[in-house]
Amino acid sequence: MSLETEKQVSAPLPPVMQDSGTSGTTMILTMAGLGLACSILIVLTYQLTFATIKENKAQYLEKSIFEVLPNTSKKKTFAFVDNVMRPLEEGEEAELKYYAGYNNDHQLTGIAVEAEGQGFQELLRILYGYSPQCHCIVGMKVLESKETPGLGDKIETDPQFRANFDALDVALAGDGKTIAHPVTLVKPRKKTDPWQIEAISGATISSRAITKMLRINTSSAIPLIEKHLSAFTERNE
Repeated sequence: MSLETEKQVSAPLPPVMQDSGTSGTTMILTMAGLGLACSILIVLTYQLTFATIKENKAQYLEKSIFEVLPNTSKKKTFAFVDNVMRPLEEGEEAELKYYAGYNNDHQLTGIAVEAEGQGFQELLRILYGYSPQCHCIVGMKVLESKETPGLGDKIETDPQFRANFDALDVALAGDGKTIAHPVTLVKPRKKTDPWQIEAISGATISSRAITKMLRINTSSAIPLIEKHLSAFTERNE
């Protein structure tokens, strides 16, 4: 074999160029496949955890009802359906529910009501307990919140703020249809009346959100409860 022939044999082969169209299609199909797999995984995870999350929320709500209604040993769920306030059957759903609490002597201790509104970051959900005896809110519990840790979340932990709801006046006016003194927010250490909520220093937005929720919700819930108050006692076993 000549030197020239040997050089031709040992010379490296030129690189094989891939078709750019085929390469792009393969990449798109791969990404689409990964996206589909991730979507399926997310849906499966949601379906597998939905029941557990729902059960946990129901248990937390149940516990909160007894916290916002002092001296309560049992409860019954009511709803205003077809212009009638009545107990809900097992598994029956309603858009608005009223949780009546009773003591060991079967006496009504109060009614717990859910309310929601926009907080500093996202939706806030709370539960408050109303006592017909004092015509006041006797407890408040945050059910769902994503407020800023150390600031907005003080609505859940600050003792002084929570004391606002030991006896927050929401008595009706003489017409029986409106709140005599709508719930109002005041600055820290400026509370002078029982219908006022003292704001948390550094968490004014969250304080204002709670106040607004209660002002709006009580304006409709309390007149309805008082109008149908006998329904909560007549049907109690």
